[in-house]
Amino acid sequence: MRERLPAPTRDEITEAGLKLMAENPFFAVGEAEIRGATYRVFQNAPNNTDGLLFMCDMHGDATAVVSGDVRWSFADLARESRAIASGLVKLGVKKGDLVATATRNTPEWMATYLGATQIGAVVVPLNGWWTPHEMAFALNDCKAKYILVDAEQAPKFLPLKDELGLTLISGTGEFEGQDHSWASVRDSGAGIAPPTEVVGPEDLMTIMYTSGSTGDPKGVMLTHRATWSCLLSFGFVMSAAKETAKGAAMAEAAGELGILVSVPLFHVTGTHPVFMMSLIIGRKMVLMRSWKPAEAVRLIQEEKITNFVGVPTMSHELMLAAQEMGVTLDTLTDLSAGGAKRPAAHVKRLADSFRGAYSSTGYGLSETAALGTYNGLNDYQTKPGSCGRAVPPVTDVRIVSPDGKDMPPNEPGEVWIKTPGVFAGYLNLPEETAKAMAPDGWFRTGDVGTMDEDGFVTIVDRIKDMIVRGGENVACLEVEAALVKHPRILEAAVFAVPDARLGEAVGAAIYTKPGIDITLDELNDFLEGDLATFKRPEHLWHFNEPLPRVGTEKVDKPGLRKQLLGSNA
Repeated sequence: MRERLPAPTRDEITEAGLKLMAENPFFAVGEAEIRGATYRVFQNAPNNTDGLLFMCDMHGDATAVVSGDVRWSFADLARESRAIASGLVKLGVKKGDLVATATRNTPEWMATYLGATQIGAVVVPLNGWWTPHEMAFALNDCKAKYILVDAEQAPKFLPLKDELGLTLISGTGEFEGQDHSWASVRDSGAGIAPPTEVVGPEDLMTIMYTSGSTGDPKGVMLTHRATWSCLLSFGFVMSAAKETAKGAAMAEAAGELGILVSVPLFHVTGTHPVFMMSLIIGRKMVLMRSWKPAEAVRLIQEEKITNFVGVPTMSHELMLAAQEMGVTLDTLTDLSAGGAKRPAAHVKRLADSFRGAYSSTGYGLSETAALGTYNGLNDYQTKPGSCGRAVPPVTDVRIVSPDGKDMPPNEPGEVWIKTPGVFAGYLNLPEETAKAMAPDGWFRTGDVGTMDEDGFVTIVDRIKDMIVRGGENVACLEVEAALVKHPRILEAAVFAVPDARLGEAVGAAIYTKPGIDITLDELNDFLEGDLATFKRPEHLWHFNEPLPRVGTEKVDKPGLRKQLLGSNA
């Protein structure tokens, strides 16, 4: 079994980072005004996706994407992306138009994302687990007219096609009612150079929908600058580590990089730190159709995967599957968790099980283009409950009191993030955007955290009425609104229930008339048309009287959770 090599210390990486900023123009930091606030920025960052395709050209024939029997080199990915860009132009797509996607993780998805954004179109990755009702809401909200969709997702969109004027492009698997196949669009643009220099740093690149505490999903608008801020920040962290003697030894031992893409590309973790970051560092991406731990073990072995990213439950399930199969997975060097808090106890278990790998975690949001904090290498072993320190060199984090003052070390307050990765606003929601932004460009996360004397942040609670279930955000208000549509439910309160595997599960207390019983199965059937499976309650409590109230007549959710969950609340 391969043993992990000694890692560089925090001070060594910091010193190397300062040298990088001074000597490498790629990481030079300056200032820029963005939407009325001054931010530290990478002053030589590329403006748009052309920079990513240039990176693909540099990596050439090295393997970029593996998906079943399909293997694309970086040169293939660049060629396909440019062809689909020109094909979309021939279809009539122009700068500012919205191109939605509703497919599993596929090479075609990746090429479409790069090609559409290269010509200035805005990609809207739709959550593949949504119901037709949720898909219709997003399309009505964003007004996307072009959609890349797999055959299995097509039934959700065909009834909307005429009503919304949709152009349906089949991704994998053709279907009756499609307007074009992906291959035909690609072929129509093959050999035709797409337009260049049409996109600027503050132009929109993507709109990613996230569950909002007010109920309906909110479209998070991210610019090209926000994306490059994320990519160069994580590139800076990796480069600084490799500049140290210990980091260089670790990189040499790891050899060719490969990452198992087991998180959905419709989330910011999938698109930014996983997908686009891989294009910069030349990392092979092995796509999973769906999460199956035993299959993940097989792929890691066969493809000599070095990096794994997933919600905490996935790395834990990977560990259990590897143990059951008697496999050590010696090629792994990093097991990263995002989207939810990894139990501190799992950090040591992962270290004991995967002896050649370091585990890591981070904290970021769609609204910050995944930027926030990072905790890895030796620091994560020392502080396993923390999500880390602010990602250098252009992101800052504060812990703030209700009156806007910085909290003392280890005292809880709201987590605020300032980064050029911050979103351009919520689509069609200027008031919600204004509430989310504090003076001088700080984003209010709605999460409660502490920061210790070394700058390490620990998330301890949530201000927003949200549940984070296995990395998916669930808005309590949205679930409550769906529950009270049931003719026998008079009131509903939804809240998080601690869950050993998922972190949090969806719990609901309902008030029905005396003698009326509603089972979870019946409730699940009722909600099927309105809510994706991950949003539906997994724990249910009946009340035959109104739910408990506080003085303002709002349901007393903290008291209700304590009453129902006891010491686990």
